[in-house]
Amino acid sequence: MPFPSPTAPAGEQRFVLHGVPWQTYVRLRDELDRPGLRMTFCEGTLELMSPSIDHELAKKSIARLIELFAVERDVPLYGYGSTTFRREAKARGLEPDECYCVGEPIKEFPDIAIEVALTSGGIDKLSVYSGLGVREVWFWENDAFHLHALRGEAYEAIAASELLPDLDLVALARFVRWPDQHEAVKAFRGWLRNPG
Repeated sequence: MPFPSPTAPAGEQRFVLHGVPWQTYVRLRDELDRPGLRMTFCEGTLELMSPSIDHELAKKSIARLIELFAVERDVPLYGYGSTTFRREAKARGLEPDECYCVGEPIKEFPDIAIEVALTSGGIDKLSVYSGLGVREVWFWENDAFHLHALRGEAYEAIAASELLPDLDLVALARFVRWPDQHEAVKAFRGWLRNPG
């Protein structure tokens, strides 16, 4: 196993290891109990990431706003946070920043996964998610949402969520960018109740 190479700026730590057996990934994931440590595994490549505070603030803002939308619009949305999902047959596993099931609370894999991408590099998350069968992957990157829907075994960019079609992503992004999370949630609630 080669020495890990750092690939992220200060505040966020990211290391990528190559030639990692599936059993090693599973053992590390199951035995390392470090809050905030995220692992992504794809066909022998393992990425370990410790997110920055900016990353965590963005992910929490997105989660709070989406969950508020679901409550206000009576959409059955079930959050699983950063639960570990893995599939040995596809040699893939990870913890999304946030993830949700729509309609039914218990599914093998989430319907929607959300990734905050403040840095580039590392493992191709879409490749991992396609192996898990996640229907939509949302990236928060450069202060905007970029959505992808699974079509067969590959993802296609989409302009709006097919699972939450009434969610205005441009408006959602505007509230995610607010510097005060509490005020953003209150303002978004007001906007949802009176969008005019």
